[in-house]
Amino acid sequence: MKLLLAAIVALSALFLLACSSSGGDPAKEDTLTVAATAVPHAEILKQVKPLLAKEGVDLQIKVFADYVQPNLQVAEKTIDVNYFQTKPYLDAFNRQRGTRLAIVTGVHIEPFGAYSRKLKSIDQLPDGATVTLPNDPSNNSRALLLLAKHGLITLKDPNNELSTLKDITANPKQLKFKELEAAMLPRTLDEVDLALINTNYALAAGLNPQKDALLIESKDSPYVNYLVSREDNKDDPRVQKLAKALTSPEVKAFIEQKYQGAVLPAF
Repeated sequence: MKLLLAAIVALSALFLLACSSSGGDPAKEDTLTVAATAVPHAEILKQVKPLLAKEGVDLQIKVFADYVQPNLQVAEKTIDVNYFQTKPYLDAFNRQRGTRLAIVTGVHIEPFGAYSRKLKSIDQLPDGATVTLPNDPSNNSRALLLLAKHGLITLKDPNNELSTLKDITANPKQLKFKELEAAMLPRTLDEVDLALINTNYALAAGLNPQKDALLIESKDSPYVNYLVSREDNKDDPRVQKLAKALTSPEVKAFIEQKYQGAVLPAF
C-alpha cells in the first residue's frame, strides 16, 4: 500500500510539473480577445473567426458602444487587441491618456458623412442651422474638414487633421455647432438640421452612406480603420494571424459585397 501511495504521489507531481512547464491549458493560450464596435468591425471579425480557428486561434469578440473603453482595456491588458479606430484618433488618445498603443495593420475605410432628416440636399441648409458633430478631437476635426471642403465654413488650415471650432475663420451661414459623443449623433437627426456621423454609427442606425449622406468623404480618404495592439504584443503570433486574416481576399470580398461602397477595403 505504501508503495502504491508513493507511486500515486510521484505521478501527481510529474503531472503538475508537466502542466507548469507547458504554461497551462493550451486552448486558453490560443485564445485572442478583440474589442470592436458593432458595425462594421464586429461583423468583419465574425467573418475571420473561422479562418483563425483553422490556425488554432479562438477569437473572442467583445463589442463596445463607445470609442474609449476599447483602448483603455487593451492598455490595461484586459483585452488583447482592438479594431475600431483611425490613426488620428489613436494618436490623440495616446497623447491624452499617456498610453502606447500601436498600429498592427490597416483594414478598411469608412467615408465620413453628413446626414439630415429635414433636408433633401445640402443646398437647402438654412442660415443659422444647428449642426451636431463628434466631440473627440480626431472625428471633430474630420467633420470640420468635410464641411470646409464643401465651402460651408473656412478653416485656418484646411489640411490640419486636428482642427477645432476655434480654427473656423469664416462661417457665412452662421451655423450653430453642438459637439456630442459620436455614438449619440444618429439620435439627434430628428432635432437638428445636419449631423456629421461616423459610418459605423450611421450603418448601425440604418443609414446608407452612399444614398443618405448629403456630404461624404471621397474614396481616397486617409482615415483607415486599424487593428491596434500594445507594443508588447504586436508581434504575438496570434495577433499576426488575425492581421493576416483581416487582410485576406475573403475579407476583401466580404466588405465589397456586404457594404456596397459604404465601407471600403484599405488593402
